[in-house]
Amino acid sequence: MTAPLLVQRPSKALLIGLVVSGVLALIVLAVMLLAGGPVGFGLSALLAVAPLPVLLAAVLSLDRLEPEPKLNLAFAFAWGAGVAIVAGIALTLAGQQLFLRAGYASSAVENIGTVVLAPVIEEALKGSALLLLLRRRIEIDGLTDGIVYASMAGLGFAAVENVGYYLLAFGEDGASGAVQLFVLRGLIDPLGHPIYTSMIGLGVAYALTRRTAFRYAAIPLGYCGAVFLHGLWNGAATTNSLSWLGGAYLVIMAALVLLIVVTVVERRHLVARMAYYLPAYQQTGLVTDADVRMLTTLPARKAARKWARGVGLGRAMGDYQQAATELTLLHLRAERQGMDPRRFALERDALLGAMAQSRRW
Repeated sequence: MTAPLLVQRPSKALLIGLVVSGVLALIVLAVMLLAGGPVGFGLSALLAVAPLPVLLAAVLSLDRLEPEPKLNLAFAFAWGAGVAIVAGIALTLAGQQLFLRAGYASSAVENIGTVVLAPVIEEALKGSALLLLLRRRIEIDGLTDGIVYASMAGLGFAAVENVGYYLLAFGEDGASGAVQLFVLRGLIDPLGHPIYTSMIGLGVAYALTRRTAFRYAAIPLGYCGAVFLHGLWNGAATTNSLSWLGGAYLVIMAALVLLIVVTVVERRHLVARMAYYLPAYQQTGLVTDADVRMLTTLPARKAARKWARGVGLGRAMGDYQQAATELTLLHLRAERQGMDPRRFALERDALLGAMAQSRRW
């Protein structure tokens, strides 16, 4: 059984947010079904969902050392697919109406909506999922966590948005039009929204895990970065120029490389700190040299879980690895942010208890 500290009780606000977001996503999809018909909607939904398993696996693989709670991840995805989509459409249309009333031509208003309003509004709405998770800040232990939550919100948003885009293409050019658009949105640039919003995730996570005087300035900076990348891609798309699209794509791929580098560097840092902190607990009998070697590389952790499953201890090994990782993260939080000694001791002892309960080899 997992120790209580390892699994937080879900808050009512989180559950309500998950339900409301899910219902809104279903309503949007139902409207699309009624508007586009079963054939067009079915094809569009299939194209939108097809890359999701791979994309979700790619995002979640970033955080294998300390997986985030499934309910939190589901909330971020549903928020992007529901609340962010509905509010994004409503606010963008309202903004375009203001420009029309100001005397702008309809073609100019359409471009303003695509290049300016959509990035500004959508990134604020997707990124707000990170701000809502601030109340459960214990779950955001590093920059990687911010990237993961932001990517989940971006994937949820992109999945529902893509259904709408594919449906429009189907209405104009049939199945071939929808498939052609899928090549661009689903194969060439499937990580656009996750990459944009991950800039906000970096900002929020930095603000939560650092003690610098201006740490909260990272949140608006991350938001500006998300808006810039989103607007750059949308602006390039409106030009119908391959050179502009190619340039924008290279910039976005550079941002993706940056995100990957951040996660790799942070993972190596966590492993190094694990090798530094855990040997101090050898006197408890809960950590040996072999355990430290096993815990500090992903291949060794995987091999240990495989061995444990073979002898009926798979769940126990997983719990032990998670508790040991959480113990290291507890030390890192205390090191970076400071922590009341009594609270530190309470959480440390609970994690040691979880390790003792699960270590049966």
